Amino acid sequence: MAGVSAIRVLVVDDDPLVRAGLTLMLRGADELVVVGGVADGADVGAAVDAHTPDVVLMDIRMPGLNGIDATRLLRRRPDPPHIIMLTTFDADEHVFGALRAGASGFLLKDTPPEGIVDAVLRVAAGEPILSPGVTRRLIAHLAPEAEDRRRDDARRLLSRLSDREREVAAAVGRGRSNADIAAELHMSVGTVKSYISRILTKTNLDNRVQLALIAHDNPL
Repeated sequence: MAGVSAIRVLVVDDDPLVRAGLTLMLRGADELVVVGGVADGADVGAAVDAHTPDVVLMDIRMPGLNGIDATRLLRRRPDPPHIIMLTTFDADEHVFGALRAGASGFLLKDTPPEGIVDAVLRVAAGEPILSPGVTRRLIAHLAPEAEDRRRDDARRLLSRLSDREREVAAAVGRGRSNADIAAELHMSVGTVKSYISRILTKTNLDNRVQLALIAHDNPL
């Protein structure tokens, strides 16, 4: 790590044992430094001001301010940290709200330590932490409420795209990786990344996960 700044991580969880376990595990990675830990979403803003983390590991369910609302508040800030939600996938119906609030993805609390470290590194580099397979699982479980409104919103956003951008967006919505999209559409991986960046700018979305959900809401 000589000459390279460590990635600063804030841990947010109301369970002190989970918080301590995550902190101990993350401190075992040379690339990461845990700058603090808080027990409630209401304390996240002050902790971010004090410690300027690059990545926040955020529990969804907390007794005070929940992780979704805390994420929404953080994403309104200029230059906010990346946010990874901590959840139990099958039991937590709020995971979609968390992604729509601007989280870069989510981790199961029983993810192996090396998976958590890899997720933090990827998110800090600007990549989503949802694998194509997990993205498809999320989309398959998408809650049906307000379906018409979601489709109208999706159609409005996607109407801003060119035909080629819509092809890329559709592939993201199907859970394809950048390499898969490049092969499917006969372009380089770098070009795919450029398209996705341009699509996110045009649609005012924060990340690839939100784009996948929007593309799912309005099949292209």
